[in-house]
Amino acid sequence: MEIPSKHIARAVEQLASLPSIGKRTALRLVLDLLRRSPEEVEQFSNAFTTMKNEVKICKSCGNISDAEICSICANPRRDHRLICVVEDIRDILAIESTASYKGIYHVLGGVISPMDGQGPEDLNIDSLIKKAEENRIDEVIFALSATMEGDTTNFYIYKKLKVYKSIKVTTLSRGVSVGTELHYADEITLSRSITQRLPFESTFQ
Repeated sequence: MEIPSKHIARAVEQLASLPSIGKRTALRLVLDLLRRSPEEVEQFSNAFTTMKNEVKICKSCGNISDAEICSICANPRRDHRLICVVEDIRDILAIESTASYKGIYHVLGGVISPMDGQGPEDLNIDSLIKKAEENRIDEVIFALSATMEGDTTNFYIYKKLKVYKSIKVTTLSRGVSVGTELHYADEITLSRSITQRLPFESTFQ
């Protein structure tokens, strides 16, 4: 695809680097921006610059936040002894949309995946174990995607938590289909999977 402007070509290349955006879609978006006023384009650009500079990662759970501690962890009405372990921030948004969960979260930042060169040391696991050591947890809910990598990660963390006899470890009921990434599940199915969660041990006996 020959683009007669190096500036447009560069903008297309940048947009096309985003997930699920091909060069044709990127070109259509760039041409739309080209038709907009300088003020609109500046607002568009500033939104992303501000996001990159101002958005923080919650020091407690790993969620996105505008402050050092996210609004969920800072909420005294949440059950801070109930922790839902998720892969990434999209899963928090999916679960929160169900309005059926009242605990807090722990974001791993991925799953164990040898194929992708990602091991336990690359994930946010140690801080979860530290909370267990400090007796700050009553129950841990595994809410990772129902994939081989998700199950491997669940089992690895379960073995780490098993020594803390007072901690109940549960997992989502299999209303979420095997092979499905959690944030793609519909709200009703996800809500039922949370409320009808199962003891983790029962899933591999």
